[in-house]
Amino acid sequence: MPEVTVIGGGVGGMVCALLLAREGHRVRLYERLPRLGGKLAEHTRDGFTFSLGPSLLTLPGLFSDLGLELDLVELDELCRYRFADGSTLAAYRDPARMAAEVDRLAPGEGRNWLAFHDWARGCFEASRRTFFAGPLIHPLAGRGRQVGQVGLPDLLAVAPGRTLHGLARRFFTDPRLWQYVGRYATYAGSSPYLAPAALGCIPAIEHGEGGWYVSGGLPRIADALALMLEKAGVEIVLGVEVVRVLADGERVRGVRLASGERERADIVVANTDAAALYGRLLPDRRRLRRIAELGTSSSVFLLLAGVDGRTEGLAHHSIVFSADYAREFSDIFQRRRPPEDPTVYLGCSAVDDPSQAPRGAENQVMLVNVPARDPDRWPMSPEAYRDLVLERLARRGHDLSGRLRFVDLFTPADLRDRYGAWGGSIYGAACSGRFAPLRRPGNRGPRRGLYLVGGSAHPGGGLPLVTMGARIVASLVEQDFPTGSSHLTTTGGRGPGTAR
Repeated sequence: MPEVTVIGGGVGGMVCALLLAREGHRVRLYERLPRLGGKLAEHTRDGFTFSLGPSLLTLPGLFSDLGLELDLVELDELCRYRFADGSTLAAYRDPARMAAEVDRLAPGEGRNWLAFHDWARGCFEASRRTFFAGPLIHPLAGRGRQVGQVGLPDLLAVAPGRTLHGLARRFFTDPRLWQYVGRYATYAGSSPYLAPAALGCIPAIEHGEGGWYVSGGLPRIADALALMLEKAGVEIVLGVEVVRVLADGERVRGVRLASGERERADIVVANTDAAALYGRLLPDRRRLRRIAELGTSSSVFLLLAGVDGRTEGLAHHSIVFSADYAREFSDIFQRRRPPEDPTVYLGCSAVDDPSQAPRGAENQVMLVNVPARDPDRWPMSPEAYRDLVLERLARRGHDLSGRLRFVDLFTPADLRDRYGAWGGSIYGAACSGRFAPLRRPGNRGPRRGLYLVGGSAHPGGGLPLVTMGARIVASLVEQDFPTGSSHLTTTGGRGPGTAR
C-alpha cells in the first residue's frame, strides 16, 4: 500500500488526508505549528475571540458531504456596504430582495442586478463543469492530464478577455455598483482592474446557496476535521517541520524533517505555498521563475479590537469603501504601499454569537488589503497605519473613540512567518490577467507522486476552492496509485446539509 505524507495542516491538506485515508492509504500529516487549520485560525484575548482567516462560509455542502456536522447559522444580510458619499447597500441573500435594495440605492439598476446575477449563475455552472472539476493543462501543471475539454459555450460563459471591472461596467452605470462588483476581486487577493471577469460568479454562490456562520467561529471547521482525521487513522504530527521533499529524477522518495530524520513516502501532498515548495522544499528554478512572473496576491492588515458597548445597527459583515477605488488598488499593486484611503472590511461575529465577546462588548475585526511586503518597508509604521485606519473609519461614521479596550495587529509579516506565505501574500500568486486562473501552479508536481493543494495551487484560495482542490488531488492520487475501489468525487457542494 503506498504511503502518503501530507506537508501542512491547512484545510486543503486536512481534507486531502481524510479522503486518502478513507480510500485505504496510510497517511501521515506533518504540521509545523502546534495546531491544525492553517489560516483558519483565531486570536483570543480577555474574553474576546477573533477569526484571523475566513469569516463567511459558502458552499457548506462541500463539508457536509465529508460528514462534518457543523452548527450553521444562515445570514439573511450577507454584507452591508457603505460608500464614501454616505449611501449604503444591504446585500440580502434573497435575489429578489437584493434587486429591490439595489433599486433603492440606484433607481433602475435593480433589473440590471438581476441580469448580472443570471450571468453569474451561468458563469458558476460553467466553472463547475470545467475549472472546478479537475486539473487543467497550463504551463505550471507539471505532468498534468486534463479531465475534460472546455467547450466554446463554457468558455464564453466566463467572459474571457474581460476584467471584473469591465464586467461591472457592462451591467451597471452607477460607479458605486462598480465598487460593489469589484470587491469580489479581493476574494482572490487581486485588483478588479486586473482580475478576470470569472470572479463575478461569486454572487451566484452567495445569493444561491447562501452565506453561513459556524457557531463558535469558523475555526470550528478545523476542529471537526481534526477529529475526523483521528477517526480515519491519519497519523498527525504537530510541531514538526518538513524542510525537504526527497526525490530522484523521476519520483518522490520521502521527506526530510528539521531534525534531520528522513521519512519514506511514495506520495507527497504539499499543502504549502507553491513558491515555498519550488524555492525551498524541492528547488525548481524554472517553476519558481514562472510563479514570480505572476506576482504576489495582496496581503492583509488586521486590527483586532476589543470594543466596549454595542454598536446600534452593526451588521455581522460590513464594507466601508474608499473614495477612489482605482487609486487604492494602484497603491497596493503598483506603488506597493498600504493605501492612503483604504476600503475596510468590518466584521463582528458577536452580532450573531454572543460567546465571541464579553457581555456588552464587541469583537471587531477591521481588515485592509495591503501589498505583500514587509511592513518594515512601509512608508509608515504599522501603529501609525492603525491610527490612519481608525481615523478613516471615524470620518465615515464608525467612530470608536473612547470605546477601545485594546487593538492587536496582524500584518503581512505574521502571514509570512506563521504560514510561510510568499512575501506575506494571502493566496500566493496574484489572480491577474485574462488567463490568470489557468496560470496557477497545477495539482500534479514535476515528480511522480508529488501533488499540490491549497490556496496557491489550482483552483485557488478560500475555503470552497481549497476543499475542491483537495478532492481533485485525492482523485489524481487514486488515478495514479489505485487502491482498488474509489468513491471520490471532485465537485461536491450540493447544499447546506447539516445547517440548523
